[in-house]
Amino acid sequence: MWRRLRSALGRLRGSPGAGRLPAGRGAMERAVVRCVPSEPKLSLRFVLPDGSARHMQRDQAEPLGRALARIATNAAKGHAKAAKKSKKARAEGGPAGEAAAAAAPAVRLFSRDGEAVAEEVPNAAAWQDGAVLQIGEARYRVERNPPALTELQLPRSLLAGFPVCPKVSAEFSAPQHCLFRWYREQRPAAGGEAAGDGGPAWVEAAAERVFTPSNALVGLRLKLRCTPGDGAQRYGPPREVESGGPVEAGPGACTFDSRHLYTKKVCGEGSLRAVSYNILADAYAQTEFSRTVLYPYCAPYALELDYRQNLLKKELAGYSADLICLQEVDKAVFVDSLAPALDAFGLEGLFRIKEKQHEGLATFYRRDKFGLLSQHDVAFSEALRSDSLHRELCDKLAKYPLVQEKVLQRSSVLQVSVLQSTTDPSRKICVANTHLYWHPKGGNIRLIQIAVALSHIKHVACDLYPSIPIIFCGDFNSTPSSGTYTFINSGGIAEDHEDWVSNGEEERCNMPLSHPFKLLSACGEPAYTNYVGGFHGCLDYIFIDRNALEVEQVIPLPSHEEVTTHQALPSVSHPSDHIALICDLKWK
Repeated sequence: MWRRLRSALGRLRGSPGAGRLPAGRGAMERAVVRCVPSEPKLSLRFVLPDGSARHMQRDQAEPLGRALARIATNAAKGHAKAAKKSKKARAEGGPAGEAAAAAAPAVRLFSRDGEAVAEEVPNAAAWQDGAVLQIGEARYRVERNPPALTELQLPRSLLAGFPVCPKVSAEFSAPQHCLFRWYREQRPAAGGEAAGDGGPAWVEAAAERVFTPSNALVGLRLKLRCTPGDGAQRYGPPREVESGGPVEAGPGACTFDSRHLYTKKVCGEGSLRAVSYNILADAYAQTEFSRTVLYPYCAPYALELDYRQNLLKKELAGYSADLICLQEVDKAVFVDSLAPALDAFGLEGLFRIKEKQHEGLATFYRRDKFGLLSQHDVAFSEALRSDSLHRELCDKLAKYPLVQEKVLQRSSVLQVSVLQSTTDPSRKICVANTHLYWHPKGGNIRLIQIAVALSHIKHVACDLYPSIPIIFCGDFNSTPSSGTYTFINSGGIAEDHEDWVSNGEEERCNMPLSHPFKLLSACGEPAYTNYVGGFHGCLDYIFIDRNALEVEQVIPLPSHEEVTTHQALPSVSHPSDHIALICDLKWK
Protein backbone atom coordinates (compact mmCIF):
# COMPACT_ATOMS: atom_id res chain seq x y z
CA MET A 1 0.00 0.00 0.00
CA TRP A 2 2.75 2.43 1.00
CA ARG A 3 4.61 1.62 -2.28
CA ARG A 4 1.49 2.40 -4.33
CA LEU A 5 0.97 5.67 -2.42
CA ARG A 6 4.56 6.71 -2.98
CA SER A 7 4.31 6.02 -6.71
CA ALA A 8 1.34 8.35 -6.88
CA LEU A 9 3.73 11.21 -6.12
CA GLY A 10 6.47 10.07 -8.47
CA ARG A 11 5.73 12.14 -11.51
CA LEU A 12 6.32 15.55 -9.96
CA ARG A 13 9.17 14.37 -7.78
CA GLY A 14 11.09 13.05 -10.73
CA SER A 15 10.37 15.90 -13.08
CA PRO A 16 12.98 18.57 -13.94
CA GLY A 17 12.88 21.57 -11.61
CA ALA A 18 10.63 19.79 -9.11
CA GLY A 19 12.81 21.02 -6.25
CA ARG A 20 11.34 24.53 -6.47
CA LEU A 21 7.81 25.88 -6.48
CA PRO A 22 6.80 26.73 -10.08
CA ALA A 23 5.47 30.23 -10.66
CA GLY A 24 1.71 30.35 -10.18
CA ARG A 25 -1.13 32.69 -10.83
CA GLY A 26 -4.16 33.76 -8.84
CA ALA A 27 -5.05 33.74 -5.17
CA MET A 28 -4.31 30.68 -3.06
CA GLU A 29 -6.76 28.75 -0.91
CA ARG A 30 -6.08 28.21 2.81
CA ALA A 31 -4.66 25.07 4.42
CA VAL A 32 -5.06 25.46 8.17
CA VAL A 33 -2.67 23.49 10.38
CA ARG A 34 -3.11 23.15 14.13
CA CYS A 35 0.05 21.85 15.79
CA VAL A 36 0.44 21.97 19.58
CA PRO A 37 3.62 20.51 21.16
CA SER A 38 1.69 18.89 24.01
CA GLU A 39 -0.46 16.85 21.62
CA PRO A 40 0.74 13.81 19.60
CA LYS A 41 -1.14 14.69 16.39
CA LEU A 42 -1.52 17.76 14.22
CA SER A 43 -4.65 18.55 12.25
CA LEU A 44 -4.86 19.78 8.67
CA ARG A 45 -7.96 21.35 7.08
CA PHE A 46 -8.38 22.34 3.45
CA VAL A 47 -10.90 22.16 0.60
CA LEU A 48 -10.03 19.99 -2.41
CA PRO A 49 -10.44 21.34 -5.97
CA ASP A 50 -13.67 19.30 -6.28
CA GLY A 51 -15.14 21.33 -3.39
CA SER A 52 -14.99 18.62 -0.72
CA ALA A 53 -13.64 19.66 2.69
CA ARG A 54 -10.90 17.55 4.26
CA HIS A 55 -9.90 17.35 7.92
CA MET A 56 -6.90 15.12 8.54
CA GLN A 57 -5.20 14.06 11.79
CA ARG A 58 -1.55 13.01 11.42
CA ASP A 59 1.16 12.06 13.88
CA GLN A 60 3.53 14.96 14.45
CA ALA A 61 6.55 12.64 14.22
CA GLU A 62 5.38 11.00 10.98
CA PRO A 63 7.49 11.73 7.85
CA LEU A 64 5.92 14.36 5.59
CA GLY A 65 5.88 11.94 2.64
CA ARG A 66 3.20 9.79 4.24
CA ALA A 67 0.92 12.76 4.86
CA LEU A 68 1.35 13.94 1.26
CA ALA A 69 0.59 10.43 -0.03
CA ARG A 70 -2.63 10.38 1.99
CA ILE A 71 -3.62 13.79 0.59
CA ALA A 72 -2.95 12.43 -2.95
CA THR A 73 -5.18 9.41 -2.27
CA ASN A 74 -7.99 11.62 -0.90
CA ALA A 75 -7.71 13.91 -3.91
CA ALA A 76 -7.86 10.92 -6.29
CA LYS A 77 -10.98 9.61 -4.56
CA GLY A 78 -12.63 13.00 -4.84
CA HIS A 79 -11.65 13.17 -8.49
CA ALA A 80 -13.08 9.68 -9.12
CA LYS A 81 -16.39 10.63 -7.50
CA ALA A 82 -16.60 13.73 -9.67
CA ALA A 83 -15.89 11.64 -12.78
CA LYS A 84 -18.57 9.12 -11.81
CA LYS A 85 -21.12 11.92 -11.44
CA SER A 86 -20.04 13.29 -14.83
CA LYS A 87 -20.47 9.88 -16.48
CA LYS A 88 -23.91 9.49 -14.89
CA ALA A 89 -24.88 12.93 -16.14
CA ARG A 90 -23.90 11.97 -19.71
CA ALA A 91 -25.85 8.73 -19.50
CA GLU A 92 -28.91 10.70 -18.48
CA GLY A 93 -28.51 13.07 -21.37
CA GLY A 94 -26.42 15.61 -19.58
CA PRO A 95 -23.68 17.66 -21.21
CA ALA A 96 -20.93 15.64 -22.81
CA GLY A 97 -17.44 15.75 -21.42
CA GLU A 98 -14.33 13.70 -21.01
CA ALA A 99 -14.21 11.32 -18.07
CA ALA A 100 -11.49 12.53 -15.77
CA ALA A 101 -8.78 10.08 -14.90
CA ALA A 102 -8.79 8.84 -11.32
CA ALA A 103 -5.03 8.98 -11.09
CA ALA A 104 -3.68 10.64 -7.94
CA PRO A 105 -2.56 14.22 -8.57
CA ALA A 106 0.95 15.33 -7.80
CA VAL A 107 1.18 16.64 -4.22
CA ARG A 108 4.13 18.64 -2.88
CA LEU A 109 4.87 20.96 0.03
CA PHE A 110 7.15 23.97 -0.50
CA SER A 111 8.76 26.15 2.15
CA ARG A 112 8.23 29.90 2.30
CA ASP A 113 11.32 30.46 0.16
CA GLY A 114 9.99 28.13 -2.55
CA GLU A 115 12.15 25.07 -1.84
CA ALA A 116 10.52 21.63 -1.79
CA VAL A 117 10.33 20.20 1.72
CA ALA A 118 12.02 16.78 1.95
CA GLU A 119 9.69 13.83 2.50
CA GLU A 120 11.59 12.55 5.52
CA VAL A 121 11.06 15.79 7.50
CA PRO A 122 8.59 15.19 10.40
CA ASN A 123 5.15 16.73 10.00
CA ALA A 124 5.66 19.03 13.00
CA ALA A 125 8.67 20.65 11.33
CA ALA A 126 7.38 20.51 7.75
CA TRP A 127 4.06 22.33 8.02
CA GLN A 128 5.30 25.84 8.74
CA ASP A 129 3.34 29.07 8.49
CA GLY A 130 3.59 30.53 4.98
CA ALA A 131 4.50 27.23 3.30
CA VAL A 132 2.65 26.29 0.08
CA LEU A 133 0.82 23.00 -0.45
CA GLN A 134 0.35 22.06 -4.11
CA ILE A 135 -2.29 19.49 -5.11
CA GLY A 136 -2.21 19.12 -8.88
CA GLU A 137 -2.73 22.64 -10.20
CA ALA A 138 -4.30 23.92 -6.96
CA ARG A 139 -2.21 25.79 -4.40
CA TYR A 140 -2.82 26.40 -0.72
CA ARG A 141 -1.14 28.86 1.63
CA VAL A 142 -0.37 27.06 4.92
CA GLU A 143 -1.59 28.88 8.02
CA ARG A 144 -0.05 27.26 11.07
CA ASN A 145 -1.90 27.86 14.33
CA PRO A 146 -3.85 30.89 13.13
CA PRO A 147 -5.84 32.83 15.75
CA ALA A 148 -9.22 31.16 16.33
CA LEU A 149 -12.15 31.89 18.61
CA THR A 150 -13.37 28.95 20.66
CA GLU A 151 -16.03 30.84 22.62
CA LEU A 152 -17.82 34.18 22.37
CA GLN A 153 -20.63 35.01 24.80
CA LEU A 154 -22.52 38.07 25.96
CA PRO A 155 -24.05 38.41 29.45
CA ARG A 156 -27.72 37.47 29.67
CA SER A 157 -28.60 40.78 31.34
CA LEU A 158 -27.71 44.15 29.81
CA LEU A 159 -28.27 47.40 31.75
CA ALA A 160 -27.91 50.94 30.42
CA GLY A 161 -24.94 52.64 32.04
CA PHE A 162 -23.26 49.36 33.01
CA PRO A 163 -20.31 47.81 31.14
CA VAL A 164 -21.00 44.83 28.88
CA CYS A 165 -17.99 42.53 29.09
CA PRO A 166 -17.98 39.63 26.60
CA LYS A 167 -16.51 36.26 27.48
CA VAL A 168 -13.85 35.57 24.86
CA SER A 169 -11.90 32.32 24.63
CA ALA A 170 -9.43 31.78 21.82
CA GLU A 171 -6.57 29.61 20.61
CA PHE A 172 -3.30 31.21 19.47
CA SER A 173 -4.79 34.56 20.37
CA ALA A 174 -5.53 36.76 23.36
CA PRO A 175 -8.53 39.05 23.91
CA GLN A 176 -6.31 42.14 24.01
CA HIS A 177 -5.22 41.40 20.43
CA CYS A 178 -8.73 40.80 19.06
CA LEU A 179 -10.79 43.33 17.11
CA PHE A 180 -14.23 44.16 18.52
CA ARG A 181 -17.13 45.78 16.71
CA TRP A 182 -20.39 46.46 18.55
CA TYR A 183 -23.71 47.00 16.79
CA ARG A 184 -27.11 48.07 18.02
CA GLU A 185 -30.45 47.19 16.58
CA GLN A 186 -31.97 49.75 14.25
CA ARG A 187 -34.95 51.22 16.06
CA PRO A 188 -38.04 50.87 13.83
CA ALA A 189 -39.46 54.11 12.49
CA ALA A 190 -42.69 55.26 14.08
CA GLY A 191 -45.50 53.07 12.79
CA GLY A 192 -43.06 51.11 10.66
CA GLU A 193 -41.09 47.89 10.89
CA ALA A 194 -37.42 47.10 10.92
CA ALA A 195 -36.10 47.10 7.40
CA GLY A 196 -34.83 44.35 5.22
CA ASP A 197 -35.42 40.66 4.93
CA GLY A 198 -37.29 40.16 8.19
CA GLY A 199 -34.18 40.25 10.38
CA PRO A 200 -33.08 43.28 12.38
CA ALA A 201 -30.97 45.98 10.78
CA TRP A 202 -27.77 46.72 12.70
CA VAL A 203 -25.94 50.01 13.18
CA GLU A 204 -22.30 50.13 14.36
CA ALA A 205 -22.11 51.53 17.88
CA ALA A 206 -18.52 51.14 19.10
CA ALA A 207 -15.13 49.53 18.44
CA GLU A 208 -13.88 48.52 21.89
CA ARG A 209 -13.64 45.40 24.01
CA VAL A 210 -16.02 46.62 26.73
CA PHE A 211 -19.13 48.52 25.68
CA THR A 212 -21.35 50.57 27.99
CA PRO A 213 -24.78 51.11 26.41
CA SER A 214 -26.41 54.49 26.96
CA ASN A 215 -30.00 55.12 28.00
CA ALA A 216 -30.77 55.76 24.32
CA LEU A 217 -30.27 52.02 23.66
CA VAL A 218 -32.89 50.81 26.17
CA GLY A 219 -35.18 48.37 24.37
CA LEU A 220 -32.63 47.49 21.68
CA ARG A 221 -30.54 44.34 21.34
CA LEU A 222 -26.78 44.37 20.79
CA LYS A 223 -24.53 42.39 18.47
CA LEU A 224 -20.78 41.85 18.79
CA ARG A 225 -18.43 40.89 15.96
CA CYS A 226 -15.04 39.67 17.18
CA THR A 227 -12.03 38.97 15.00
CA PRO A 228 -9.27 37.00 16.77
CA GLY A 229 -5.71 38.31 16.47
CA ASP A 230 -2.31 37.25 17.80
CA GLY A 231 -0.59 40.63 18.15
CA ALA A 232 1.59 39.92 15.10
CA GLN A 233 -0.88 41.20 12.49
CA ARG A 234 -2.38 37.74 11.95
CA TYR A 235 -6.16 37.51 12.19
CA GLY A 236 -8.49 34.53 12.10
CA PRO A 237 -12.08 34.20 10.96
CA PRO A 238 -14.50 36.48 12.84
CA ARG A 239 -17.48 35.32 14.85
CA GLU A 240 -20.68 37.14 15.77
CA VAL A 241 -22.99 36.88 18.77
CA GLU A 242 -26.28 38.66 19.47
CA SER A 243 -27.66 39.47 22.90
CA GLY A 244 -30.52 37.29 24.09
CA GLY A 245 -32.59 40.27 25.12
CA PRO A 246 -32.64 44.07 24.85
CA VAL A 247 -30.80 46.62 26.95
CA GLU A 248 -32.84 47.41 30.07
CA ALA A 249 -32.95 50.55 32.19
CA GLY A 250 -30.39 50.69 35.01
CA PRO A 251 -31.21 51.30 38.68
CA GLY A 252 -30.05 54.90 38.78
CA ALA A 253 -27.61 55.94 41.53
CA CYS A 254 -25.70 53.09 43.21
CA THR A 255 -23.95 53.00 46.58
CA PHE A 256 -20.53 52.86 44.93
CA ASP A 257 -20.94 55.83 42.57
CA SER A 258 -19.59 58.36 45.08
CA ARG A 259 -16.68 56.05 45.95
CA HIS A 260 -15.62 55.97 42.29
CA LEU A 261 -14.90 59.68 42.51
CA TYR A 262 -11.86 58.77 44.67
CA THR A 263 -10.66 55.95 42.40
CA LYS A 264 -10.79 57.33 38.87
CA LYS A 265 -7.10 56.62 38.28
CA VAL A 266 -4.82 53.71 39.06
CA CYS A 267 -2.31 54.40 41.85
CA GLY A 268 1.11 55.65 40.83
CA GLU A 269 4.46 53.90 41.16
CA GLY A 270 5.30 52.84 44.72
CA SER A 271 1.63 52.70 45.75
CA LEU A 272 -1.10 50.12 45.38
CA ARG A 273 -4.86 50.07 45.85
CA ALA A 274 -6.28 47.04 47.67
CA VAL A 275 -9.90 45.91 47.82
CA SER A 276 -11.50 43.24 50.02
CA TYR A 277 -15.11 42.30 49.35
CA ASN A 278 -17.54 39.50 50.19
CA ILE A 279 -19.69 39.58 47.05
CA LEU A 280 -22.50 37.25 48.30
CA ALA A 281 -22.48 33.89 46.57
CA ASP A 282 -25.41 33.10 44.32
CA ALA A 283 -25.71 29.80 46.17
CA TYR A 284 -26.73 31.78 49.27
CA ALA A 285 -28.72 34.59 47.61
CA GLN A 286 -31.03 32.33 45.61
CA THR A 287 -32.61 30.27 48.38
CA GLU A 288 -36.13 30.53 49.72
CA PHE A 289 -34.63 31.25 53.15
CA SER A 290 -32.66 34.19 51.71
CA ARG A 291 -35.68 35.65 49.93
CA THR A 292 -38.11 35.31 52.83
CA VAL A 293 -35.99 35.48 56.00
CA LEU A 294 -32.54 36.98 55.38
CA TYR A 295 -33.37 39.58 52.72
CA PRO A 296 -37.18 39.96 52.59
CA TYR A 297 -36.74 43.70 51.98
CA CYS A 298 -34.79 43.15 48.74
CA ALA A 299 -36.71 43.10 45.44
CA PRO A 300 -36.53 39.51 44.09
CA TYR A 301 -35.05 40.61 40.75
CA ALA A 302 -32.23 42.38 42.59
CA LEU A 303 -31.18 39.03 44.10
CA GLU A 304 -30.91 37.46 40.65
CA LEU A 305 -27.32 36.64 39.69
CA ASP A 306 -27.39 38.34 36.28
CA TYR A 307 -28.65 41.60 37.78
CA ARG A 308 -26.12 41.58 40.63
CA GLN A 309 -23.26 40.78 38.24
CA ASN A 310 -23.98 43.95 36.27
CA LEU A 311 -23.62 46.02 39.43
CA LEU A 312 -20.62 44.11 40.69
CA LYS A 313 -18.60 44.40 37.47
CA LYS A 314 -19.21 48.15 37.28
CA GLU A 315 -18.33 48.56 40.96
CA LEU A 316 -15.08 46.59 40.81
CA ALA A 317 -13.93 48.09 37.50
CA GLY A 318 -14.51 51.60 38.86
CA TYR A 319 -12.17 51.07 41.81
CA SER A 320 -9.10 50.92 39.48
CA ALA A 321 -7.56 48.51 41.99
CA ASP A 322 -4.18 46.78 41.90
CA LEU A 323 -5.24 43.97 44.25
CA ILE A 324 -8.77 42.63 44.74
CA CYS A 325 -9.55 39.89 47.25
CA LEU A 326 -13.07 38.49 46.97
CA GLN A 327 -14.96 36.02 49.12
CA GLU A 328 -18.08 33.96 48.35
CA VAL A 329 -17.24 33.71 44.66
CA ASP A 330 -19.24 31.07 42.79
CA LYS A 331 -16.97 29.03 40.54
CA ALA A 332 -19.18 29.69 37.48
CA VAL A 333 -19.25 33.41 38.30
CA PHE A 334 -15.45 33.51 38.36
CA VAL A 335 -15.02 31.61 35.09
CA ASP A 336 -17.87 33.08 33.05
CA SER A 337 -18.22 36.60 34.43
CA LEU A 338 -15.61 38.09 36.76
CA ALA A 339 -12.41 36.74 35.21
CA PRO A 340 -13.33 37.83 31.63
CA ALA A 341 -14.64 41.21 32.81
CA LEU A 342 -11.70 42.13 35.04
CA ASP A 343 -9.25 40.79 32.46
CA ALA A 344 -10.58 43.51 30.14
CA PHE A 345 -9.59 46.07 32.80
CA GLY A 346 -6.04 44.69 33.15
CA LEU A 347 -6.48 42.29 36.09
CA GLU A 348 -5.39 38.65 36.28
CA GLY A 349 -7.49 36.34 38.45
CA LEU A 350 -6.76 33.35 40.70
CA PHE A 351 -9.47 31.14 42.18
CA ARG A 352 -9.54 28.70 45.10
CA ILE A 353 -12.74 26.78 45.75
CA LYS A 354 -13.77 25.74 49.25
CA GLU A 355 -13.78 22.06 50.05
CA LYS A 356 -17.13 20.42 49.18
CA GLN A 357 -18.62 23.78 48.14
CA HIS A 358 -19.53 25.62 44.94
CA GLU A 359 -17.96 28.91 46.06
CA GLY A 360 -14.60 30.08 47.22
CA LEU A 361 -11.99 32.85 47.09
CA ALA A 362 -10.66 34.93 44.22
CA THR A 363 -7.60 37.17 44.12
CA PHE A 364 -7.01 39.56 41.22
CA TYR A 365 -3.83 41.55 40.57
CA ARG A 366 -2.99 44.24 38.02
CA ARG A 367 -0.88 42.67 35.28
CA ASP A 368 1.26 45.69 34.43
CA LYS A 369 2.21 46.14 38.11
CA PHE A 370 2.64 42.56 39.35
CA GLY A 371 3.58 39.11 38.18
CA LEU A 372 2.71 35.90 40.01
CA LEU A 373 5.71 34.17 41.60
CA SER A 374 3.95 31.33 43.42
CA GLN A 375 0.71 30.16 45.05
CA HIS A 376 0.42 28.53 48.46
CA ASP A 377 -3.30 27.90 48.99
CA VAL A 378 -4.39 25.58 51.77
CA ALA A 379 -7.53 24.17 53.35
CA PHE A 380 -7.47 24.64 57.14
CA SER A 381 -8.74 21.15 57.94
CA GLU A 382 -6.28 19.44 55.60
CA ALA A 383 -3.38 21.56 56.90
CA LEU A 384 -4.17 20.55 60.49
CA ARG A 385 -4.35 16.89 59.56
CA SER A 386 -1.23 16.58 57.45
CA ASP A 387 1.12 19.60 57.62
CA SER A 388 3.91 19.34 60.19
CA LEU A 389 3.85 23.14 60.51
CA HIS A 390 0.73 22.78 62.67
CA ARG A 391 1.69 19.71 64.70
CA GLU A 392 1.96 21.59 67.98
CA LEU A 393 -1.45 23.24 67.48
CA CYS A 394 -2.93 19.91 66.39
CA ASP A 395 -1.63 18.23 69.55
CA LYS A 396 -3.20 20.96 71.71
CA LEU A 397 -6.48 20.65 69.83
CA ALA A 398 -6.57 16.87 70.30
CA LYS A 399 -7.30 17.50 74.02
CA TYR A 400 -10.66 18.99 72.97
CA PRO A 401 -12.27 16.36 70.69
CA LEU A 402 -15.60 18.19 70.26
CA VAL A 403 -13.88 21.34 69.05
CA GLN A 404 -11.38 19.36 66.99
CA GLU A 405 -14.21 17.59 65.16
CA LYS A 406 -15.92 20.89 64.36
CA VAL A 407 -12.71 22.47 63.08
CA LEU A 408 -11.96 19.49 60.83
CA GLN A 409 -15.49 19.54 59.40
CA ARG A 410 -15.24 23.12 58.21
CA SER A 411 -14.62 23.81 54.50
CA SER A 412 -12.78 27.13 54.96
CA VAL A 413 -9.64 27.77 52.91
CA LEU A 414 -6.77 30.25 52.75
CA GLN A 415 -5.56 31.67 49.45
CA VAL A 416 -1.93 32.85 49.47
CA SER A 417 -0.23 34.41 46.44
CA VAL A 418 3.29 35.79 46.23
CA LEU A 419 3.53 38.66 43.74
CA GLN A 420 6.53 40.47 42.32
CA SER A 421 6.67 44.03 41.05
CA THR A 422 7.09 44.26 37.27
CA THR A 423 9.19 47.42 37.57
CA ASP A 424 11.27 46.53 40.65
CA PRO A 425 11.92 42.75 40.91
CA SER A 426 13.33 43.17 44.44
CA ARG A 427 9.87 44.24 45.63
CA LYS A 428 7.69 41.25 46.47
CA ILE A 429 4.50 40.94 48.48
CA CYS A 430 2.53 38.09 50.07
CA VAL A 431 -1.23 38.50 49.52
CA ALA A 432 -3.50 36.34 51.70
CA ASN A 433 -7.27 36.01 51.39
CA THR A 434 -9.70 34.04 53.56
CA HIS A 435 -13.29 33.62 54.74
CA LEU A 436 -13.55 32.29 58.29
CA TYR A 437 -16.32 30.20 59.86
CA TRP A 438 -19.58 32.16 60.00
CA HIS A 439 -21.46 30.99 63.12
CA PRO A 440 -21.99 33.72 65.78
CA LYS A 441 -20.99 31.23 68.50
CA GLY A 442 -17.99 29.94 66.58
CA GLY A 443 -15.34 32.26 68.05
CA ASN A 444 -13.26 29.32 69.25
CA ILE A 445 -13.33 27.74 65.77
CA ARG A 446 -12.26 31.00 64.18
CA LEU A 447 -9.34 31.33 66.60
CA ILE A 448 -8.04 27.92 65.52
CA GLN A 449 -8.54 28.78 61.85
CA ILE A 450 -6.71 32.09 62.10
CA ALA A 451 -3.87 30.43 64.03
CA VAL A 452 -3.44 27.96 61.14
CA ALA A 453 -3.66 30.83 58.63
CA LEU A 454 -1.01 32.97 60.33
CA SER A 455 1.31 29.99 60.80
CA HIS A 456 1.01 29.15 57.11
CA ILE A 457 1.56 32.79 56.09
CA LYS A 458 4.63 32.88 58.37
CA HIS A 459 6.05 29.86 56.50
CA VAL A 460 5.59 31.66 53.16
CA ALA A 461 6.61 35.21 54.17
CA CYS A 462 9.41 34.32 56.57
CA ASP A 463 10.80 30.94 55.46
CA LEU A 464 10.19 30.73 51.70
CA TYR A 465 10.49 34.45 50.97
CA PRO A 466 12.27 35.97 53.98
CA SER A 467 10.99 39.35 55.15
CA ILE A 468 8.49 40.08 52.41
CA PRO A 469 5.53 42.24 53.53
CA ILE A 470 2.05 40.77 53.82
CA ILE A 471 -1.45 41.98 53.06
CA PHE A 472 -4.13 39.81 54.67
CA CYS A 473 -7.68 40.42 53.40
CA GLY A 474 -10.95 38.69 54.05
CA ASP A 475 -14.28 38.23 55.71
CA PHE A 476 -13.13 37.23 59.18
CA ASN A 477 -16.67 37.05 60.58
CA SER A 478 -15.23 38.76 63.65
CA THR A 479 -16.05 42.15 65.16
CA PRO A 480 -13.32 44.40 66.62
CA SER A 481 -14.23 43.16 70.11
CA SER A 482 -13.67 39.49 69.22
CA GLY A 483 -10.79 37.26 70.16
CA THR A 484 -9.88 36.73 66.51
CA TYR A 485 -9.44 40.47 65.87
CA THR A 486 -7.51 40.87 69.14
CA PHE A 487 -5.22 37.99 68.20
CA ILE A 488 -4.46 39.33 64.71
CA ASN A 489 -4.01 42.91 65.88
CA SER A 490 -1.96 42.31 69.03
CA GLY A 491 0.03 39.22 68.11
CA GLY A 492 -1.34 37.02 70.89
CA ILE A 493 -4.41 35.66 72.69
CA ALA A 494 -4.62 34.50 76.30
CA GLU A 495 -5.84 31.01 77.17
CA ASP A 496 -8.60 32.49 79.34
CA HIS A 497 -10.10 34.72 76.63
CA GLU A 498 -13.89 34.50 76.60
CA ASP A 499 -13.97 33.34 72.96
CA TRP A 500 -12.52 29.99 73.99
CA VAL A 501 -15.93 29.26 75.54
CA SER A 502 -17.97 30.99 72.83
CA ASN A 503 -20.25 27.96 72.41
CA GLY A 504 -20.57 26.96 76.05
CA GLU A 505 -18.54 24.98 78.56
CA GLU A 506 -18.84 21.69 76.65
CA GLU A 507 -16.84 23.24 73.79
CA ARG A 508 -14.28 25.05 75.93
CA CYS A 509 -10.73 24.85 74.62
CA ASN A 510 -8.14 26.99 76.36
CA MET A 511 -4.76 27.59 74.74
CA PRO A 512 -2.50 30.61 74.39
CA LEU A 513 -1.62 31.57 70.81
CA SER A 514 0.87 33.98 69.26
CA HIS A 515 2.20 35.06 65.88
CA PRO A 516 5.25 37.16 64.86
CA PHE A 517 3.62 39.78 62.63
CA LYS A 518 2.90 43.43 63.37
CA LEU A 519 -0.45 43.84 61.64
CA LEU A 520 -2.68 46.87 61.30
CA SER A 521 -6.25 47.13 60.07
CA ALA A 522 -5.69 49.51 57.15
CA CYS A 523 -9.32 50.69 57.05
CA GLY A 524 -9.61 50.93 60.83
CA GLU A 525 -12.77 49.67 62.51
CA PRO A 526 -15.79 50.90 60.52
CA ALA A 527 -19.19 50.86 62.20
CA TYR A 528 -20.17 48.09 59.82
CA THR A 529 -19.07 46.26 56.69
CA ASN A 530 -22.10 43.94 56.75
CA TYR A 531 -25.60 45.43 56.93
CA VAL A 532 -28.65 43.14 56.79
CA GLY A 533 -32.09 43.35 58.34
CA GLY A 534 -31.19 41.58 61.57
CA PHE A 535 -27.53 42.52 62.01
CA HIS A 536 -24.92 45.11 61.21
CA GLY A 537 -21.27 45.05 62.23
CA CYS A 538 -17.66 45.17 61.10
CA LEU A 539 -16.58 41.71 59.89
CA ASP A 540 -14.19 42.48 57.01
CA TYR A 541 -10.63 43.78 57.16
CA ILE A 542 -7.49 44.50 55.18
CA PHE A 543 -4.60 43.79 57.55
CA ILE A 544 -1.20 45.12 56.47
CA ASP A 545 2.37 44.66 57.64
CA ARG A 546 2.89 47.90 59.56
CA ASN A 547 6.68 47.56 59.35
CA ALA A 548 6.69 47.65 55.54
CA LEU A 549 3.47 49.36 54.43
CA GLU A 550 1.56 52.48 55.36
CA VAL A 551 -1.89 53.77 54.49
CA GLU A 552 -2.10 56.67 52.04
CA GLN A 553 -5.88 56.93 52.02
CA VAL A 554 -8.98 54.96 52.92
CA ILE A 555 -11.81 55.30 50.41
CA PRO A 556 -14.86 56.38 52.46
CA LEU A 557 -17.63 53.83 52.86
CA PRO A 558 -21.11 54.69 51.58
CA SER A 559 -23.06 56.96 53.89
CA HIS A 560 -25.60 55.43 56.27
CA GLU A 561 -28.31 57.13 54.24
CA GLU A 562 -27.08 55.41 51.05
CA VAL A 563 -26.84 52.01 52.76
CA THR A 564 -30.36 52.24 54.20
CA THR A 565 -32.10 53.83 51.20
CA HIS A 566 -33.74 50.47 50.53
CA GLN A 567 -33.73 49.45 54.21
CA ALA A 568 -30.64 47.20 54.16
CA LEU A 569 -28.29 45.24 51.89
CA PRO A 570 -28.37 43.80 49.28
CA SER A 571 -30.64 46.11 47.31
CA VAL A 572 -31.41 47.29 43.80
CA SER A 573 -28.42 49.66 44.11
CA HIS A 574 -25.95 47.36 45.94
CA PRO A 575 -25.09 43.79 44.87
CA SER A 576 -24.02 42.25 48.21
CA ASP A 577 -24.89 42.23 51.89
CA HIS A 578 -21.28 43.33 52.57
CA ILE A 579 -19.51 46.57 51.66
CA ALA A 580 -16.15 46.62 49.90
CA LEU A 581 -13.14 47.90 51.83
CA ILE A 582 -10.73 49.97 49.73
CA CYS A 583 -7.45 51.61 50.67
CA ASP A 584 -4.36 53.01 48.99
CA LEU A 585 -1.09 51.72 50.43
CA LYS A 586 2.56 52.55 49.85
CA TRP A 587 5.82 50.90 50.70
CA LYS A 588 7.67 52.55 53.55
